[in-house]
Parts: sequence; C-alpha cells; structure tokens
Amino acid sequence: MIIAGGYDKHVFYGNSIEIHRQDEECTIFMMKDDSGTGVMTSYDVFPGIKLMYNDFQMKSCFSEFRPYAQMLTIDHCREGRIECEVQNGSYMYLDEGDLQISTKNHPDQTFGFPLNEYRGITIGIYLDEAMTASASIFEPFSVDLRLLCAKFCNEDRSFLMRTTEPIRQIFTELYAVPELIRIPYFRIKIIELLLILSAVDVSEDGESRPYFPKKQVETVKVIMDYIRNHLDRHMTLQDLSSRFHISQTAMKLCFKAIYGQSIYAYLRKYRMERAAYLLRHSDDTITIIAGKVGYSNPSKFAAAFKAIKGMTPAMYQKDVVRMEHTQTDWSG
Repeated sequence: MIIAGGYDKHVFYGNSIEIHRQDEECTIFMMKDDSGTGVMTSYDVFPGIKLMYNDFQMKSCFSEFRPYAQMLTIDHCREGRIECEVQNGSYMYLDEGDLQISTKNHPDQTFGFPLNEYRGITIGIYLDEAMTASASIFEPFSVDLRLLCAKFCNEDRSFLMRTTEPIRQIFTELYAVPELIRIPYFRIKIIELLLILSAVDVSEDGESRPYFPKKQVETVKVIMDYIRNHLDRHMTLQDLSSRFHISQTAMKLCFKAIYGQSIYAYLRKYRMERAAYLLRHSDDTITIIAGKVGYSNPSKFAAAFKAIKGMTPAMYQKDVVRMEHTQTDWSG
C-alpha cells in the first residue's frame, strides 16, 4: 500500500506528498519526480475507513507514510504492476487482478512501477476508530474487523490472492460510480467486500509469491535496458545469461515477475512499439525500420508487426498519413 487517507491525526505523510485539492469528502494528493507523477484521490467513507484511487505514471515512489494507529489495508491492482520491497532486502510483485491485505507497520518504503504505470484502489481501515464508530454498521452483516485482521495478517504477514469473480466485480463497479451517489455507493461496496472476505479460506485462496534478491532484480533491470537499447541485435537467452552473469532460470523467472511476461514476449512487443513509432515519426523505409528493430527479412517483420498491431507496416503507415491529413483538413 502506498498511502491511504486524507490528512488526519492518525498519519505522518512525509515530504514527498502534497495536497492538490481538498473538500469535505475528498482529498487529492500528488507526488512528482523526474520520472513522472502520481495522483491519489482519497474519500472518507466511514469513520476510520477511507477509499483511495491510485493513478501513477512514474517509475517509483518513496513513501514516508506512517500511521499512528493500527491499520489494515486492502489493495487491488487494476492495471500495471507494483514492486514492493520487503524487509529482508528482497522484492515481490503485484500483478493485474491481485488483491493484497496487510497491516501498515513498516514506514519509509520504496514502491516501484516496472511498467511505468499503476492504477488501483486502496481501502485503509484504522481499526480502533472504525470498530468504535462503525461497529453498529457492520454488526448486522457479521463483519468483525479485528477478526479479519487476525485472519489475513497474523504475525504481521501479508495475504495475497487473485481476485475471485465477486471481488473483481466489486472493484470494477467502483470505477463507474455516479458522482451523485458516490459516498453511499462506496459504503455499500465496502460492506459487500468485507462480507465476502470474511468467507475467504486463507489456506485455499491465498497465493505464495517468490521473493527476488535485490541484486538479481537490479541485474534483470539492466538486462531490460540493454535489450531495449539494442533492438537491432539478435540475442539469445544464453547470450544474455553469459553477458550479465546470471543463470537462465533465475533470469527468466525474475524478468517475468517484474515485467509480467517472458523476455521474448516483452522484446517482441517492444520491437513492434518502437517500429510503430518510427513508422509515424521517421522518413525511413519499412526495410530500414525492420533492420533497426532486429529484422533482416522485411516479410518476417511485416508478419510480426501484423500479429501485434493487426495490420501490416505499410497499412499502418498509410493509416497514420490518412489520419494526419484528416486532422489537417478539420483544423484548416
């Protein structure tokens, strides 16, 4: 969890967060660095319970967030990935569709976004306040916040699971809430989510994710930069393994954990994205562009490009020219 909630007595937020806008029910926070920006929109739903929309377009953020009260957080990753540094100097990763439940006890954490973007929702529950002020709300639904905390975060561990269909549906609906009924709707959905979580079988529904040592993660990120900067070269996994002194098995597992796909799948897609950019913004021929992204055979390049973009490079280039002419006609 990156941060959860509006400014209040429970929290120290650190110097990297600033308020962009605030009203009675909503606070918008912003983070900014050389790699991009992050926007966090927080709503007070119940006393002691906040819901936050997270939208990050950056490589990483450093969080000094420190709650002064026991806190339970529920994080749902909608798009992108989160890289979480754990206490032993290793890293773990949340993928799209992952749900993590944890207690916020470890300040000063760096969260990475390997795909340079992340969107998701965080629900932050200050247990003492929520149990005191909202007990009468949850009691008819047999929701006990303290029991939920013990169930999912016993011995300060985090609980990770792939969202089931009912949970996925709740978070999908939270992205399409009419403004007029926003807070009441949030309340209904949070109660529904907590009720469903109370029936989750921790032993069956939880997932165990591997942790990756910091040195291994750093090596794989260097490999990613290398392949992006040498698209014109044909390289095998053995070549990369030897060049960067890492076993193929460790390299493949760590790369997929960080970027969500295999090295070859990532490289194939990135090559086509780069080719598409060159088709739009350069005067190079298709044959030259094919060579720049690692294809000596234009026919194979065309087939690979079509598999990713749904059309041949020539069609794509023609379509871009047509769109530019259309925009010029309208603006003229």
